[in-house]
Amino acid sequence: MREGCETAFLEAYASDGIWARLFRKSPEFLGVELVQSVKRPMRYFTLDAWTSRRAFEDFRLAYCESYETLDVKLAGLTEWERQIGAFPSE
Repeated sequence: MREGCETAFLEAYASDGIWARLFRKSPEFLGVELVQSVKRPMRYFTLDAWTSRRAFEDFRLAYCESYETLDVKLAGLTEWERQIGAFPSE
């Protein structure tokens, strides 16, 4: 998270934030959890849950424009961002 953007960041990435509201357009979205690092309080992880990896990929195709627009709009809230993996729940 970028310093000075705490409130906006939490509003965007929380379980009821703008990302979650976009993801909820898919019945395959199960929820999101925002986790704060104990050692580095400015570092957060989002754990997005979907019924399958394919469900997320289908969502990205169906809502590509909305996803990209939101990604650009919120880019200034973070210093960097990366996907660290995809993990099946089964």
